[in-house]
Amino acid sequence: MQYKYLLFLLCIILFSCKDDVQSEPKPHVTDPPPEILKTDVTFWLTNPETYVLFQKQNKSLIFGSEVNQNPTIEVDTTKLYQTIDGFGNCLTGGSAMLLSKMAPASRASILKELFATDGNNIGISYLRVSIGASDLDELIFSYNDLSYGETDVALTKFDLGYDKKYLIPVLKEILAINPAIKIMGSPWSAPVWMKTNGDTRGGSLKSEYFDAYALYFVKYIQAMNAEGINIDAITIQNEPLHPGNNPSMFMPAEEQAIFIKKSLGPAFASNKINTKIIVYDHNADRPDYPLTILKDAEAAKYVDGSAFHLYGGTIDALSGVHNAFPDKNLYFTEQWIGAPGNLAGDLAWHIKTLIIGGTRNWCRNILEWNMAADPNSDPHTDRGGCDRCLGTITIDGNNVTRNPAYYILAHAAKFVRPGSVRIESTNLEKLPNVAFTTPEGKKVLIVINDGAAAQQFNIKLGSKQILTSLEKGAVGTYVW
Repeated sequence: MQYKYLLFLLCIILFSCKDDVQSEPKPHVTDPPPEILKTDVTFWLTNPETYVLFQKQNKSLIFGSEVNQNPTIEVDTTKLYQTIDGFGNCLTGGSAMLLSKMAPASRASILKELFATDGNNIGISYLRVSIGASDLDELIFSYNDLSYGETDVALTKFDLGYDKKYLIPVLKEILAINPAIKIMGSPWSAPVWMKTNGDTRGGSLKSEYFDAYALYFVKYIQAMNAEGINIDAITIQNEPLHPGNNPSMFMPAEEQAIFIKKSLGPAFASNKINTKIIVYDHNADRPDYPLTILKDAEAAKYVDGSAFHLYGGTIDALSGVHNAFPDKNLYFTEQWIGAPGNLAGDLAWHIKTLIIGGTRNWCRNILEWNMAADPNSDPHTDRGGCDRCLGTITIDGNNVTRNPAYYILAHAAKFVRPGSVRIESTNLEKLPNVAFTTPEGKKVLIVINDGAAAQQFNIKLGSKQILTSLEKGAVGTYVW
């Protein structure tokens, strides 16, 4: 019986094999080609509630004539406002240090993602760097550090020094990706030998060194240019009314006006320096500061415009400065996000107040504060350096985490390229928005749903409109 059973099993196996060999091969089945979506408008979305992070949406948005009762954002390309210089970051020395210590391939990858515009790269187009150390450097330095009691009014010992180690090499890699990126320089302090207290923190610029400090700016611009780095603009002093940072320097408006008209402006003119001079560089609660300088005709002739932060005051104060001096430009040069960050809250406030509010109040650029920090919010100086500043990215060795500022910047920087012009759009209470035309003739609309529920709305251009929607707290960028 046992042999008969084994023979039976062998027959089954042989029959199965014969069947397989003789059967026709199965045809290769391919998925049908994906449907080509017909749309007039490209739509990029960030929705913190569903963790959609700056993703292009597969939606058909066709301009038509259908009328409905939903709120309407009407875009008017005939009403033009300011030209946009760019959206970006403050590239601190600490940021550059962390980037420099990454493996070359990892650094190249994240720099491309941040500064290129193709694919899913976000296209940062403007940088602010510190002239000398900021409070987010690992150590404090200037380009003319001397022994106690020494002076050097001719600046024969001027040297970019420490910035040659990290900042300048990283800037060169960025320029290789985007040679047209605009760079602004801002000092946190003059060299200590020029100051009333002989310290990196606080104190004021001694009047006898006004000319030497003007020469310091000239030499900085020339030295950076020799490295292949064009400094498009400088501010005279970061946060001139906040001497508690490290480094820092107190410089009231009247003193800044004197420095410009007696020393800096003439030094730029005689050395044929075309770099823009921008005043103030501090909070919106003191618009009287830049207005004081702009009312001084002798100083104002050298001044391109005013720069603001928003740790105090309201963004609409900037329009007051514009209305008083419409021929002078406005810049928004710094706003931090505190660690560990809150995507929903940070995204909503920064998009509504800065990306939308800043540009609606005449700013040519919008800059988020620190580009990069490590997981411990380092590096920073002691005695006043920011120990809770969250970078646009967090760098931990070769690992990168994208933080709220990354998505805030992406919604504008990728599409509103330098040379774009702000245009008119209906600013609805629960759907704050801002619109632009690009150098290529495209229209860009950035919208946030600031309401408590999902909202359908129309985007109208001329006699045609599209119907779209955003969940509460979501941000959409629409491009057509």
